[in-house]
Amino acid sequence: MSGSNILIIAGEASGDLHASGLIRELFQKRPQLKISCVGGERMESAGASVIVPSRQLSVVGLLEVFSHARPLCSAFFKIRRWIRENRPDLLVLVDFPEFNLLMAQYAKTFDIPVFYFISPQVWAWRQGRVKKIRRLVDKMAVILPFEEEFYKRFGIDATFVGHPLLDSIDVDSIQDERLKRRLGLDKNNPLICLLPGSRKGEIERHLPIMLESALLLKKKIGELRFLVAANQGTLPLVSSIIDAASYPVSDYIHIVEGETYEAIKASHLCMAASGTVTLETAIIGTPMIVMYKVSTISYLAGKRLIKVPWVSLVNLIANKEVVPELLQDEASPENLANCSYHILNDGSKQKMMKDGFKKVVQSLGSGGVPARTADLVLELLDQKVVSHF
Repeated sequence: MSGSNILIIAGEASGDLHASGLIRELFQKRPQLKISCVGGERMESAGASVIVPSRQLSVVGLLEVFSHARPLCSAFFKIRRWIRENRPDLLVLVDFPEFNLLMAQYAKTFDIPVFYFISPQVWAWRQGRVKKIRRLVDKMAVILPFEEEFYKRFGIDATFVGHPLLDSIDVDSIQDERLKRRLGLDKNNPLICLLPGSRKGEIERHLPIMLESALLLKKKIGELRFLVAANQGTLPLVSSIIDAASYPVSDYIHIVEGETYEAIKASHLCMAASGTVTLETAIIGTPMIVMYKVSTISYLAGKRLIKVPWVSLVNLIANKEVVPELLQDEASPENLANCSYHILNDGSKQKMMKDGFKKVVQSLGSGGVPARTADLVLELLDQKVVSHF
């Protein structure tokens, strides 16, 4: 049992982060495990052998999938070949449902059990997929408080383990004051953090809108400053978009690389693309506006399938509007600037958001998510071993 072979597939940055914690716990509990992965640097650092880097898979929207078809297909067939040749004892899927459910279907042809961590959000859109999940997934570890009941209604073995961000974010240790000193920011000046997303398409769509809204706000609040969060992979694109702006921004906009949490905590408000970062911002406690745009084709297709009234995780978990959402045509520079201006000048609105954040965070469970998830993974792995005797 201890020398079993596990394949873990995570398709994007957040999955790489959460899967890395799971990998560390699995090795701690079973040091002789062999873990291969489709993942990024964090999963590799945790000790897994990368067979395909996850950056080949990270796309969003219908048009983006079409334009990214060649690397996606290449990764798809390479992983299938690896599964066929190595026959892992267990397949662990992390989020990324469109791709991962195809992998689950292929694994089942070899009678490989499937564990799903961070489940597909079928409660939000395309609920018909739940039948496929029931057929393909043996065990599911869910991270949102309402998901366990939802999946169990459809006969799926699901366990709520809590949200892994509770283990990766220590709010008290975030060095935001050091960041402000390094950038020479006056502590009395209002500060807004721009969080355009982690994918290329997201940044290309969102950052220009955010920059235009920053210009509009700067005309109203002269001392206002902005931080743009980036990482090593997104920094060149972020820098090129800022450099290409038709108006000078360097005197009031700072790019912050690899210090997203510090930038969020240092700020009075965040403009955030919908995604995991909205929940990270809520845990840190900074008021925010959520925005999102996709291609027109993706939007029209998705609009017919979405079954929930909000897109941000904060509002979905709270089951009410805690933060404003500006989506598609509403996500204009003017709307973003006006909404930001009102929040910055309304202390009661800021307090209402922060109170809502506290309730959301309380509902997410407690720390120790990787350990609890690892126990469930090993339980399913052991069941397979026992069944072969």
